[in-house]
Amino acid sequence: MSLQIEDFNDQSRFRQIQAIAYSDLVSFVLEYLGRKTWLMISYWSLCIILSGLALTVRIHIVGYFPVKEILLHSLLGFIIFPILMIPVHEFMHVIPFWLTGAKRIRVGADLKQYIFYVTAHRHVIKACQFRFVALVPFIIISVALIFLIFYMPGLWKWSLSVLLFVHATMCAGDFAMLNFYYINKHRKIYTWDDADEKMAYFYEEI
Repeated sequence: MSLQIEDFNDQSRFRQIQAIAYSDLVSFVLEYLGRKTWLMISYWSLCIILSGLALTVRIHIVGYFPVKEILLHSLLGFIIFPILMIPVHEFMHVIPFWLTGAKRIRVGADLKQYIFYVTAHRHVIKACQFRFVALVPFIIISVALIFLIFYMPGLWKWSLSVLLFVHATMCAGDFAMLNFYYINKHRKIYTWDDADEKMAYFYEEI
């Protein structure tokens, strides 16, 4: 039987280890992006590799291209496609949330912090479920883009390889949360959000 919010009132079974206001998410993300673990080292290394891949793709594209086309595809890869990717990325968080049994799924944004998020109101999830929710967009979008880079012609390879790199950096918040779970891997953590209060709560089972 799945846990309910009321179950966490039992202090003999659960202890709150973190409560994060949505207004403090950026501070939280920056803190855990800066924690040196193999996960963060792997993530930042991957971002560097993808930036090098994009440059390599551009260098090896055969043919002459007008400067306007090069600038256009650079604009597509660095700005336009990433903006269009935001709703796609967030929708791909919705699907795994739904698969965990969440019913009241909400999508939101805090433009002051330049963040977008998906939350499941008052729905309890385990660590393994959170990892699933966090990784689905990164994996699916990355695989799809790699496939397209191989098969699309000319400068489309450049714009899509740039998008691959930029999207990876856009996943920094997801990997910061994953790093929180990695650092606390010795704990059995449950989390739930109150979307009305804009708060995220993390509890460990004692």
